[in-house]
Amino acid sequence: MYSQVLTDPILLVAVPLFVLTFLLEAVFITRNLKKEYNTKDAVASVTMGIGSAFINTGLKIPVFIVFMWIYEHRIFTLPPVWWVFILLFFADDFSFYLHHRACHGIRLFWAAHVNHHSSVNYNLAVALRQSWGELFHKYIWWLWLPLLGFHPLWIFTMMSISLVYQYVLHTELVNKLGPLEWIFNTPSHHRVHHASNVRYLDKNHAGILIIWDRLFGTFKEESEQEKVIYGITSNIHTYNPIEIATHEYKALWNDVKKAPGLINKLRYLIMPPGWSHDGSTKTSKQLQKEAGII
Repeated sequence: MYSQVLTDPILLVAVPLFVLTFLLEAVFITRNLKKEYNTKDAVASVTMGIGSAFINTGLKIPVFIVFMWIYEHRIFTLPPVWWVFILLFFADDFSFYLHHRACHGIRLFWAAHVNHHSSVNYNLAVALRQSWGELFHKYIWWLWLPLLGFHPLWIFTMMSISLVYQYVLHTELVNKLGPLEWIFNTPSHHRVHHASNVRYLDKNHAGILIIWDRLFGTFKEESEQEKVIYGITSNIHTYNPIEIATHEYKALWNDVKKAPGLINKLRYLIMPPGWSHDGSTKTSKQLQKEAGII
């Protein structure tokens, strides 16, 4: 059973396709669209993805053991029938939404997640720019699924399916997709999520379904009147994977050190990115309020 966890058949098939498609996209951008493609940035993103894959492999067995222990104390025993997997699809996608929103709303989690947003480019290579630190807390948001009776192997499989789906969202080559935009996360919706524009900050946290953002007030449509500017509010200008993975942890540590009193130090850890005890920096909601957006 443990070997099944480590040798995920979905990702074993998907990874070669990831590499092939992002290389084809790079060729198309440079030859057909006659645009510059930042190879150094792509290499940095792929390196982050490789590092993330190694860390995740090391974490999967202990996480699986915890999930199995919870599953043994499950509330329900669910049969392996089609409607259970439909329920799991929605439960997994909702878990991803909660996890992703927390990564944007809690500074400690943002310190791990920010590297995925740190590229000023937007292409399929950026999809591979996966976090290293985020993996140590990500699975918390899925702990309720084995308790309900979803087998851990099913959960891991559904998470892999979601990851593959989200890969294809990272492109500028696909325009809006009509009625599908109302239900599904699309490249257009995810471009908004990767924007550094004040209007677009902390929007569209969806995995596969955009319905969660629409339900909970975090949805924003890509506008033709305001072109998306990719990156973060203070870009880091580096291709060094170590710096990409750790820069926000360093900034957070410096803020904690200078904060007066224990309460303010703790607030830097749990308040949204941009919060400061003296108001010298602003959160996304504060910036949007000042701009008259909310």
